[in-house]
Amino acid sequence: MRPASGRPSRVGLVVLIPAYQPDDRLAHLVSDLVRELPGCRVLVVDDGSGPEYAPAFRAASARGADVVGYGRNRGKGAALRTGLAQVAELWPEADVVCADADGQHRPADIAAVARRVHTTGHMTLGVRRLTGPVPARSRIGNGVTALLFRLATGWRLGDTQTGLRGYPAGQTAWLADVPGDRYEWELSALLRAHELGLEVEEVEIATVYEPGNTSSHFRPLQDSARIYAPLLGFVGASLASFGIDWVAVLVLHLLTGNLLASVVGARLVSGTANFFMNRRVFRAAPGTVGRTAVRYMALALALLAASYVLLRALTGIGVPLGLAKPLGDGVLYAVSYLAQRRAVFRERR
Repeated sequence: MRPASGRPSRVGLVVLIPAYQPDDRLAHLVSDLVRELPGCRVLVVDDGSGPEYAPAFRAASARGADVVGYGRNRGKGAALRTGLAQVAELWPEADVVCADADGQHRPADIAAVARRVHTTGHMTLGVRRLTGPVPARSRIGNGVTALLFRLATGWRLGDTQTGLRGYPAGQTAWLADVPGDRYEWELSALLRAHELGLEVEEVEIATVYEPGNTSSHFRPLQDSARIYAPLLGFVGASLASFGIDWVAVLVLHLLTGNLLASVVGARLVSGTANFFMNRRVFRAAPGTVGRTAVRYMALALALLAASYVLLRALTGIGVPLGLAKPLGDGVLYAVSYLAQRRAVFRERR
């Protein structure tokens, strides 16, 4: 293998390919990319495949790829982070397009993503529409993830699990801090992009599915749990606060018999808990407690008024308080959550 090394040079595009135990399709992909995208650099990261796969990486190198790697398998996220660090060091002025090594991304689609990144200067996803002979497991899994992602962020993305992604030159430093070493890294990167207020474009690509998916190293149980963990963390913080608020309003109303005092007191308790939980969930910048607290209080007051109006209206038509509370706050949940993500805990850049 020939490692990427030397002084920084002017390169307009780097195609980054993480690879674990690849077959001969890797070398064919490198050849096709060199032909499809003249002047680009192809950087392959060997994710600890082992010595028996050295011929596949030598073949990729012979076709024009720069190959780097490490001895122990660390996961797709770690491989992408390794490659992005190489790009930042050697080709800081290059756009980066990440693609898979198993043939699921056609060179023409990789080129289309590269063109969109270059034209718009925005992060770009190569989005599969999952048509044709795609297993139900893949279709359902992508749909569930897209739905959870939309609930957590308000973003409607067609394919949150795609490995074909483009990043504009000079805008990859934030990726170094994205948590996760395996498949969950890609979803975490989308969540971080949303936190930073980045624009994300989509380019429709072909759905290429290998019968039996024999080249995939995705572990359904372990890797699905890793992928969904970041989203469930977002939803879980809100649900915990919702539960605190619901219990508090019932207890306070039992003690005081005053609906307004109960709503206000419950919101103070749950709001304080939610504020500190969401500072962690949304990774609020250190030293911003005061600014975010002011914005959070303004939002909380608006939601408090809306919650009281809804509770008064629902209980006024005979809905029991224990049912009226979750119904009313359920209506306000989406507004509250999106406002916190987009305005309260986000520092403008």
